[in-house]
Amino acid sequence: MRSLREVNLVSDELPAPFEWIDNNHDLGLLLDRLQSQDRIALDTEFHREKTYFPRLALIQLGWLDGIAIVDPLACDASKLRRIFGPQHLIILHAAQQDLDVMTHAMGTVPERIFDTQIAAGFLGYSTPSLASLVNSELKLVLPKGDRLTDWLRRPLTDGQKSYAASDVEHLLEIHELLTSKLEERQRLSWASDACEELRQRKVGPGNPADAWQKQKDVRALKPRTRGVLAALAEWRERRAMASDIPPRQVLPDLALQGISQREPANLADLAQARGVDDRHTRGSIGQEILAAVARGKENPIENSVTEGEDVERHLRPAITLISAWISEVARLENVDTALLATRHDIVALLRKDADARLRVGWRHDLIGDQLDDLLQGRAGLSFDGKGGLKMIAASSPI
Repeated sequence: MRSLREVNLVSDELPAPFEWIDNNHDLGLLLDRLQSQDRIALDTEFHREKTYFPRLALIQLGWLDGIAIVDPLACDASKLRRIFGPQHLIILHAAQQDLDVMTHAMGTVPERIFDTQIAAGFLGYSTPSLASLVNSELKLVLPKGDRLTDWLRRPLTDGQKSYAASDVEHLLEIHELLTSKLEERQRLSWASDACEELRQRKVGPGNPADAWQKQKDVRALKPRTRGVLAALAEWRERRAMASDIPPRQVLPDLALQGISQREPANLADLAQARGVDDRHTRGSIGQEILAAVARGKENPIENSVTEGEDVERHLRPAITLISAWISEVARLENVDTALLATRHDIVALLRKDADARLRVGWRHDLIGDQLDDLLQGRAGLSFDGKGGLKMIAASSPI
């Protein structure tokens, strides 16, 4: 039997062989075989341009000596939960959207995952694509696919299927290489913790009551107008979810804002609002819009406090200070800055949130004491004369 490396070298010239699974019987047989595999590569193809929820189009699976493409339009994708138990490590790349899709289509996500994009972030990569990671680590070039491929169309061409198979063809070898390098740098536990954070992250739609906050310039609106916008946006979100269509197809943003500004009390007035057409005044939808407007007028919203604005004014400069040091530490330690801390993490630290990620785990081990020194005035930052920053002891406590 050829080594995995030999197989991959050949697959750079020829499409990797794969099984096409389009019925529940064959899917069951495949899952029986996969029970003996401790590592399984997984990727998905999906669309959500015409729907509210992502619609699963393909599931690609790779294991030590095989690749399969499962057609979820022809068989029950939820059966894949058989390989989501703790005995299998599921290898993915840039898994966040895949987890979202799996949650919606299968009702759950794997109990153990390894995201090669996250792992690479602890080795000096900055959110690498799968193609760039394969090229850098394996010196191979993945086939280029058509970004506009309709994965829901059947039948798919052989070229489309081969391209889909290539997304899992090298994941097991990438996992082996990254794991070895992470162990050498004593960072495997960091990557494992970060993957578990991703696995446990809430996925799916947000609270419809918060949908209005995605609109532009909401802070400039009057409280009553803001209340109308909030009620309309919530109604739009719930109707879109119920119909499984994008919110903009229920009511475009322009109409959402135009109605909020006009605050119509009847259908004739509604028809005059900017962005509104006949679709929005016919049947029940017009009455539902007017009802949302009435609710919003009764519930004005004072100027909202956005993330970070509840941090006391004298601490706001600390956000800039801490961000600068986090970026410097990330550069020195060859860690993707986005993994080390986001603005949300910094704000949570300043607010002394109990679940602030910078206070626990590998982040605290790497930078927690230094941040405490900065915040307590025991240290400051200075240029090091080489284009970077250095931490210096404060001359006197603040």
